[in-house]
Amino acid sequence: MSSSAAAAPKTAAPSTLREGLAVVRRGIAGEPRWFAVAVVGATVYGVMTGLMAWAIGWVVDRAVAPAIEARHVTASQLWFIGGVLTAVVLVTVIGVIGRRLAGGIAMYNLGAKYRRDVTRQYLRLPLSWHHRHPSGQLLSNANADVEATWNVFAPLPMAIGVLVMLLFGIVQMLVIDPILAVVGLTVYPLLFAANVAFQRAMSPRVTRAQQLRADVSEVAHESFEAALIVKSLGREDHETDRFRAVTHELRDANIEVGRTRGRFDPAVEAIPTLGTLAVLLIGTLRVRAGELSAAEVTQIAYLFSITAFPVRALGWVLAELPRAVVGWHRVSAVLDASGGLRYGDRALPRGRASAVTTEDLSYAYEIETEDGESGVNPAVVGVTLDLPAGATVAVVGPTGSGKSTLTSLLVRLVDPDSGAVLIDGIDLRQVRRGGVSEVAALVAQQTFMFDDTVRDNITLGADHDDSEVWRALEVAQGSAFVGRLAKRLDTRVGERGASLSGGQRQRIALARAVVRNPQLLILDDATSAVDPSVEQAILSRLRDASSGTTVLVVAYRMATILLADEVVYIEEGRIVDHGTHAELLGRCPGYEQLVTAYAREAAERAATAAKEVAR
Repeated sequence: MSSSAAAAPKTAAPSTLREGLAVVRRGIAGEPRWFAVAVVGATVYGVMTGLMAWAIGWVVDRAVAPAIEARHVTASQLWFIGGVLTAVVLVTVIGVIGRRLAGGIAMYNLGAKYRRDVTRQYLRLPLSWHHRHPSGQLLSNANADVEATWNVFAPLPMAIGVLVMLLFGIVQMLVIDPILAVVGLTVYPLLFAANVAFQRAMSPRVTRAQQLRADVSEVAHESFEAALIVKSLGREDHETDRFRAVTHELRDANIEVGRTRGRFDPAVEAIPTLGTLAVLLIGTLRVRAGELSAAEVTQIAYLFSITAFPVRALGWVLAELPRAVVGWHRVSAVLDASGGLRYGDRALPRGRASAVTTEDLSYAYEIETEDGESGVNPAVVGVTLDLPAGATVAVVGPTGSGKSTLTSLLVRLVDPDSGAVLIDGIDLRQVRRGGVSEVAALVAQQTFMFDDTVRDNITLGADHDDSEVWRALEVAQGSAFVGRLAKRLDTRVGERGASLSGGQRQRIALARAVVRNPQLLILDDATSAVDPSVEQAILSRLRDASSGTTVLVVAYRMATILLADEVVYIEEGRIVDHGTHAELLGRCPGYEQLVTAYAREAAERAATAAKEVAR
């Protein structure tokens, strides 16, 4: 229930301006064409907004003032006024559409690209990395953090248009009247200073809010995943309180962000208004003195009003930069993560059962001790194993003895800390990407079903016709119950297979592996949810159908063990003994005690029942 440091670094607020500009440059490099179109649109918008002031001044000078003097408006004057303003507005609208449309496409393309990159990296990284990072944090990285990184591209084109507008407007004001221009320009340093102060105040608050969003996602995902445990143990109130605590933290952080924005908004709103009043006041005095015309004062006042207020767009960009930087830190922590499996260029032999060998295999999980230090928990220690081609081998051991870890190593879900796994004499680290899955299949003890049809849950998009799917279901003893479903193979199983029983899900998962005709099939307690008679039927059919398959099965039941050619007994990650079932019964006390435990318990219950009857 703790956050991941790698996926969600709890750092102080970074120097957002420098790092934020680096994020922006990265985004521009990722979408140069659409960003260029957005900049062109923003430039057109900025220029035409500035020209609107000139157009208004021209219209006032050429049509409005004469009409006022004549106390009569002619049709040609109305057409002149409407035509000039309409032309400027239309071109401005084109610029706005280009700016928003292209900027939005650039932003959403970047979001889609980085979501793909993050999820692709998740699939590339080994299970050992996933064990150290909560799923809620990973969901936040792929969604909220990517969104936070590139949302800055929404106001960015507008801010560029504002800069063009400022430059164009300042030049016009200086040309019309330098004195009024200087009066108006004194406001801009105040606006920029207010925006910089706003950004600095917002940065740590936005950083905290963004990090808390990931914490909320983590707690929510953990609660959903553990719904069965929470409900069955009556811990709904506890989980509700835990979720309430972190959401209240996020609420308080967002309120602080809003409070900070509220403190700065009045100043940012008031500064342009005061500047406009100063321009109008001094401009009126200069008109009375005959130094300026009413049209020139109107033009400068309009220029000032339309350029001062949009300066806030720069504030919007500055407000988004902290979120962009925090989001990028969290996303790049995934993209730059080490620990990915390295691949060679060799292919495994096809067309025959695989022989598997392990050489002094060891693997340990990383753990955190009570004092916060890093430690390890050995799971597999010095395992040397030989699985002959076509053999069926049972791996037996008490809970926590390393059986599941061993199966993960055999199909290279993780790499060993030392030693090697060889299939047909080839070290799996020399095999090309995807090469192991072409010959080997693992059916884990925890089955996962997609919210899809039975057929698609078995084929997983691979090219298998229905006859192959039915044959795999027959081997897995699943054809009967699938045949009774309303739409047979086209029946949707619901989220995580909610419409199926545990045994039905296991049989579909087994068919998923069998349909691929693997040369190495590993069953990690994959039939625990079916009754012993069905399990024996499955394993018997599997043995008959897999003459070209080497089978390793993690087994607990006697019926399963008896079907194996050889039994490997493991304790505390080490192979204690191996041989036939009969051989191990005679010489391995730990094995004998484990496999006869159920029989002894049944015998004890029968004896107790007999005594009760006798009384």
